[in-house]
Amino acid sequence: MVEAEKKKSALLMCFGVHACRKKKLQSVPRDMEERRRSNGSKVSAAVDEKPLRKIADAFKDLANVVTSQGSEVDIAALSRACAFVAPLFGCVGFHFKFIEMDYVSKVKDIAEASKSFRTLQSMVDQDIQTNSVRIQGSHSRNLLKIKRGLDFLRVLFEQILLTEGNSIRDAVTKAYTQIFNSYHGWALRKAVAARIHYIPTKQQIFRKISEDESSGRVLMQAYILASPPLLQYIEKIFLERELGIDW
Repeated sequence: MVEAEKKKSALLMCFGVHACRKKKLQSVPRDMEERRRSNGSKVSAAVDEKPLRKIADAFKDLANVVTSQGSEVDIAALSRACAFVAPLFGCVGFHFKFIEMDYVSKVKDIAEASKSFRTLQSMVDQDIQTNSVRIQGSHSRNLLKIKRGLDFLRVLFEQILLTEGNSIRDAVTKAYTQIFNSYHGWALRKAVAARIHYIPTKQQIFRKISEDESSGRVLMQAYILASPPLLQYIEKIFLERELGIDW
């Protein structure tokens, strides 16, 4: 009887050790997966870190290209710079997410177009040849909408710098009215007007983009000064080809 109990205890001990080892082995990949996810989150956070600085630098570089004699803007460079802008639309508030989503889809299309075309002129000329300039989803149409998004950001920054106090509701309203109002339908304009009261404050915006007000104002001014040459460059592409820009 005693011998049987000893054997039973030994078996239980072996089983316990085996189960413990199995549990440890199973936990290794789980721990590795958790660490991988944690590292991925850190990388993602780093990518979105200080977007305003990336925007200021990228558009200064594009402005230098535009103002250089005989230089043409590379589509890939433009799409990279425009991609930095996307998070700022989200910073204006959840209720402006629709602008961010629309803008992002257009930038992705232009980035894809860079695999087939080097310059904006060649891309637009191809749409002219296929009679697809104004067709929904065309590269030319998407380029024009990206231009409006960049213009909205420029006007918004101008209004924020002129605004005293912490509220930027008036700044957002003026920028939206000036750039998007005539292109959006009545229902969308009404929705924007109803949600304008939920816009974050100036300080909340700066916190979201990891800047204090002093550095944020300097970087906003840098974009305000750097963006017009590029915006005029894009506008000229359409006007020289008699395509118009108000559609």
